[in-house]
Amino acid sequence: MKRQHIFGPVSSRRLGRSLGIDLVPFKTCTYNCVYCECGATTYRTTNREIFFPVKEIYTELTEFLSSSPPLDYITFSGSGEPTLSLSIGEIIRFLKDNYPSYRVAVLTNGSLLSDPDVRWDLLPADVVLPTLSTVVKQTFLKIHRPDPKISLERMLTGLVQFRKEYSGEIWLEVFIIPGINISDEELAGLRKIIKDINPDRVQLNTLDRPGTEEWVLPANRMELDRVETMLEFATVEKVERSPRSTLQISYTGNQIEQIHELLKRRPCTVEDIVSATGLRPIEVVKILREIAATTELMTKREERGLFYYFRE
Repeated sequence: MKRQHIFGPVSSRRLGRSLGIDLVPFKTCTYNCVYCECGATTYRTTNREIFFPVKEIYTELTEFLSSSPPLDYITFSGSGEPTLSLSIGEIIRFLKDNYPSYRVAVLTNGSLLSDPDVRWDLLPADVVLPTLSTVVKQTFLKIHRPDPKISLERMLTGLVQFRKEYSGEIWLEVFIIPGINISDEELAGLRKIIKDINPDRVQLNTLDRPGTEEWVLPANRMELDRVETMLEFATVEKVERSPRSTLQISYTGNQIEQIHELLKRRPCTVEDIVSATGLRPIEVVKILREIAATTELMTKREERGLFYYFRE
């Protein structure tokens, strides 16, 4: 069975062995972030819709989960903003009702948490991982390039309100871009709002794969150490750059098709694909050559190696 809405499992830097659920069309988002590993947003919107029939997602999940695969999380993520889907709450509840042994996570940019319906949809999730990069309006516009209907003030208020209503864990991602959001003023503002949000964890992240804009660079260890000190929060973690994983997660079915779907959602090195699939490096290289023979497969060399990806 060809999977269109679920992908992986992948080896996630933040969530371990993770099965992904993608509920929105490719690059449908409220933001057009300069660091996004999926490339530029092609449909920027704040309108929530049912993008795909819910039965299709249920069928794929049931078929995959029927064998009780070992997973750390089932994660709503993919190539856009998952809370744009009006189906997300229903599907989270489906998972909690039918597969209660699995923990459910939602990766979100947090832009729609000012909407009470979005907050309600996320309540049954075990972990919500919103992103916060700045409280300065000019920096917010430069980094995220949001839909004009998005207000920084409402977004911040939504994060604080969500903490009051949500009993699960909030892991707040602070995405660091050197020269953009690490000044004393920036970090003082972040420190204050983080105390108001009171997340369970603050996770410092920076560029690991090729971003949308060439000028975006990863923060170095010294810069991340300084940010950690300035935030003065009890639980701050640095998201480690992707190592060669020891997880052996075997894809089933058409491996070419599944690696193609993986590369559509995020750039990967050969080592990343090995980690996600359990295939040997020589097998991955062979599949990449087969994909490149029939499709425009792009490559870009970064500090961590040669990345393969698609841009649609």
